[in-house]
Amino acid sequence: MTSLPKEPPEDANKQSFWMPGNYVHTVHRTDQCFQACNDIVACLRERAKVEKQYAQQLSQWSSKWKSIVDSRPLYGSLMKAWQCFFTSTERLSELHSSISQSLITEDGERVKTWQKETFPKKIFCGFKESYDNKTSFSRAQKPWSKKLLKLEKAQAAYHKSCQKEQAALDKEKQANDNSEISPEKKQKIVEAREKATEEKVKAKERYESMLEDVTSYTPRYMEEMEAIFEQSQEEERKRISFLKQAFLSIHRHLDITNNESVKAVYSELHNTLMSISEQEDVKWWKNHHGPGMPTDWPKLEEWVPPVKKLKRKKKHQRGKESRPVMIGGVKVRALYDYTGEEGDELSFKAGEVFLKVEEEDDQGWCRGVLNGGKEGFYPANYVEVIE
Repeated sequence: MTSLPKEPPEDANKQSFWMPGNYVHTVHRTDQCFQACNDIVACLRERAKVEKQYAQQLSQWSSKWKSIVDSRPLYGSLMKAWQCFFTSTERLSELHSSISQSLITEDGERVKTWQKETFPKKIFCGFKESYDNKTSFSRAQKPWSKKLLKLEKAQAAYHKSCQKEQAALDKEKQANDNSEISPEKKQKIVEAREKATEEKVKAKERYESMLEDVTSYTPRYMEEMEAIFEQSQEEERKRISFLKQAFLSIHRHLDITNNESVKAVYSELHNTLMSISEQEDVKWWKNHHGPGMPTDWPKLEEWVPPVKKLKRKKKHQRGKESRPVMIGGVKVRALYDYTGEEGDELSFKAGEVFLKVEEEDDQGWCRGVLNGGKEGFYPANYVEVIE
């Protein structure tokens, strides 16, 4: 059990239950519940001492434990119910002397006895439930983790081969434009580019193969992990149910109804305790530390060449240049998404078709017109001419 997080994690995918090792939050929940029982028992013992004193001492106790409870590993409606005890204490001036004995001999011992029976330990391995959960999760996740690691390596290799091919293409283009380079050298450059293309194709095939392997194994992986998780959830439901009854028992001992103000205090407390919901609490845990967490499953990510953002000439200077203007324009198709960063640049999506109306300048930019009539500049290597 843990406190509710104030803000969601920055990288939800890395924190997802499904990612390697992230089941540890659920494994640690058993240890945290055990610690919560110790805190509850300690809380009751101090409350029993304070019950013998007047409102000032009750207020000091409440103030102390408020700050402690805020950092303890309960969550959800169970956490809210525990905090309500301290709110009610601040509104009371004195309590019956028999409450002190009841809190220690009945409620405290009940929690300690249940704690001992519920959390058996395994020699050198901590709590048996934690050890079993960790072992089961690890065994179920190990094959998928290995496949995921291979996929990540294949992805990196594919993206690196894309970069190499692009560099080879650029070098080939420069060689073709340079008349001083010998035919023999140009042929070597062409062969290097062809080799880079072959390597990229092979790398992509390996990447797609690894992706298919991970994707086909994922349903089995999810089924095994969820089965183990649901076993843990069932144990958590039992713990929450017990602590709910324990809190209700504490409430019965504290509920002194000899005046209207005390009736009002404990009526509010009782309503808060009755609002404890096993389903809502385990649902919250599932959505924040379990299968309900958002996950971006692996998928093919194409390599997109970077835009060489060079400083282009100002508008009035461009107008004086004499680059060829195409009558009627030439149809081109966008290879990648592009978002214009300046007012005179076009924005388009991959696959979009529009007109190229001016040849590429020395900085790698062309002028074009979108279907909607907007005219502007775009990076030449982000489109291809439609034959």
